[in-house]
Amino acid sequence: MDDELFPRPRAEIAPGAVHVPGWLDLAAQQSLLAACRTWARPPGGLRTVRMPSGGQMSVRMVCLGLHWYPYGYARTVVDGDGSPVKPFPGRLGRMAAQAVRDAYGDERAESVPAPDAYDVALVNYYDRGATMGMHRDSDEKSTAPVVSLSLGDSCVFRFGNTRTRNRPWTDVELRSGDLFVFGGPSRAAFHGVPRTHPGTGPAALGLTGRLNITLRVSGW
Repeated sequence: MDDELFPRPRAEIAPGAVHVPGWLDLAAQQSLLAACRTWARPPGGLRTVRMPSGGQMSVRMVCLGLHWYPYGYARTVVDGDGSPVKPFPGRLGRMAAQAVRDAYGDERAESVPAPDAYDVALVNYYDRGATMGMHRDSDEKSTAPVVSLSLGDSCVFRFGNTRTRNRPWTDVELRSGDLFVFGGPSRAAFHGVPRTHPGTGPAALGLTGRLNITLRVSGW
């Protein structure tokens, strides 16, 4: 954020994995939060994801463009109310392309997909105590960079390696408005959220908990 006492620099956590603190200003965060609240309403709204093992994820999720379920995509909410998936807004595609451009810079401009290439958004809501285990985003046919945006409470984002869920990994603090992009050699890296920090989001945002908006190119 612009009013931070100690500005946080942009950092490349691993090859192709870049953290850009404060990428969204407060107005942009408020606009995106308002949209998320609309997307979360039924039909096809916020749901709890159940895994094939019988367990369930502690985060709740709503999808745009295509519906993600373990482990694939569909055009209807096949593990929910069966409704059609909400459309993927063009502005999110433009935002994703700009995010990759800003994260990678001119020297890797060839890595930036066209704005209309992005076609899937996963919106994850972390209430108090919610976590995300180490996993890879591997259900897409495309290897275009994944764009991750954070709203609300800060979290520990654990970014690992491409071989195993175990170490080595790097823990990064993601705050409201932060951008994280991972592609290239890090596109298939394991990553997760072992904890959030309740009550750390900006008061002016008016969000209890954390939202993570993940933008992807499905290739489907």
